[in-house]
Amino acid sequence: MPLPDLLDEIRACRACAAELAHEPRPVVRVSSATRLLICGQAPGGRVHESGLPFDDPSGERLRQWMGIDRETFYGRAEIGVAAMAFCFPGTDPRGGDYPPMRRCAELWRSRLLAALPNVELTLLVGSYAQAWALKGRTRVTMTETVRAWRDYLPAFLPLPHPSWRNTSWLKKNPWFDDEVTPFLRARVKDIIG
Repeated sequence: MPLPDLLDEIRACRACAAELAHEPRPVVRVSSATRLLICGQAPGGRVHESGLPFDDPSGERLRQWMGIDRETFYGRAEIGVAAMAFCFPGTDPRGGDYPPMRRCAELWRSRLLAALPNVELTLLVGSYAQAWALKGRTRVTMTETVRAWRDYLPAFLPLPHPSWRNTSWLKKNPWFDDEVTPFLRARVKDIIG
């Protein structure tokens, strides 16, 4: 199926409507030119409202890690975003958002990835994306998986979630900024020219 038709189907999906407290709004931003794919968990509430992936403080931190500005992030066809789940799963009263709904990845992930043959590097943002893409090759913890980032190249680069909730993680793991961020910036520069 041509990518534009598949994206139309994804954006029209209502498979999880009965389980959500709000109208589904699938958010995915890819093109046939996508070479760098960002795979996060699921859109947050702010992204649900705007329809733009990573249109929140997490996106600001992610763009900082990547060494690019907002205009480049949204303006370059080489950069695509397709989370594990395309719809905002809702907010957990205990804090944070609910996990991504599995049905979304089961319905769409393989078909979408097959329609993106030019992807050179996938950023696996957070443990849900890492578990799905690395299929049993993750380490015991997300920290250990990210620390072993070289083992997953050239196809994947595991990252922590750029949420403000991980600020203390970043302080406890300065090797991330010392090792991973410079590599990521160099790869992004290579990919987008």
